[in-house]
Amino acid sequence: MLASSAMLFSCRAASDDNATAADSVAGEAADNAALAERNIDPNRTFSFVGCGDILLGLNYPEGTKRFTAKDGADLLDGVTDIIKGADVAMGNLEGVLLDKGGTPKNCGGDPSHCFTFRMPERYVNHLVNAGFDLISIANNHGRDFGPSGQQSTMRVLREAGLAYAGVKDVCETDTIHRSGLVVGFIAVAPHTSMLSNRDYDYVASLVKRLKGAAGCDIVVVSMHAGAEGTSHTHVTRQDEMFLGANRGNVYRFAHEMIDAGADIVFGHGPHVVRAVELYKDRFIAYSMGNFCTPFGISKAGKTGYAPLIRVDVDGKGRFVGGRIFSALQKGASGPRLDNTGIVVKEIRSLSSADIPESPLTIADDGTMKKN
Repeated sequence: MLASSAMLFSCRAASDDNATAADSVAGEAADNAALAERNIDPNRTFSFVGCGDILLGLNYPEGTKRFTAKDGADLLDGVTDIIKGADVAMGNLEGVLLDKGGTPKNCGGDPSHCFTFRMPERYVNHLVNAGFDLISIANNHGRDFGPSGQQSTMRVLREAGLAYAGVKDVCETDTIHRSGLVVGFIAVAPHTSMLSNRDYDYVASLVKRLKGAAGCDIVVVSMHAGAEGTSHTHVTRQDEMFLGANRGNVYRFAHEMIDAGADIVFGHGPHVVRAVELYKDRFIAYSMGNFCTPFGISKAGKTGYAPLIRVDVDGKGRFVGGRIFSALQKGASGPRLDNTGIVVKEIRSLSSADIPESPLTIADDGTMKKN
């Protein structure tokens, strides 16, 4: 908890693009003073790790027990050191935490595109033990078992001490305190009941509120959006349609959130990796693909790419470095680090093709630097 209420209001509102140089200098000084008040070195580096979709096991249809031999406890062993090594770690929960019951969704139309994901409530312990802090519940599976499934997920995460966000008018944002920083969290997805990435102005207002009255030093935005599958690896900079639904313009959304004051945008949803970008000294990952999905989701070819991305920022959210950790999923197992760097090469190629103007370089080992 914070030592004093004054700290809650340590952050300035998002800066105006038309601000004068004097305003910028004054704002910088105010930010430095606010950090100094909490004995935080403004030159210190803070690390944020993000990953894609997490679906640790399945207990639906009723009686189903699609679990690993160790009941999922070993799934994240190969990457736990990276997650725990970060000041803040974020992932997307691709399904609900509910032991039984709920009303499974009726997709209608083509049943081959209807998936319902339900995990045992005890599996939240695997997220805690791995070192996660922020969990997105904004996605197309957050209501797979109706309101009761969604409510159970929020209750289980809350009782486990994990921050979560993504449900419109219910839990649109959350705030945590880590390493002396106040970190704001927003999660979006273009699906029923979720805070929508297509509502650009409203989500931008939430970013400004977190950076203003809520006193957040860093704001992280989770974006579950874009068309799905291996034919949709590119950032088109246009609205993306999938199964007849508008999944939004991920490029526009990410840029507008950075313009509003966000510091990191971690994307997922297409089940494949996409480009990364540095925009206004802030980091954007357009999709980190699947991460830990041993059951229920294809891991063939590029859908088996399961990177973690570490973003290092200063106390004001500006990018100072980072690394893409190449990892793969094979069979009914969790992500395992891959020394061939195949995922790094894919992300670097897509970034060069789709965002060539980005001042970001990616080395063979995944190290990211600003040009």
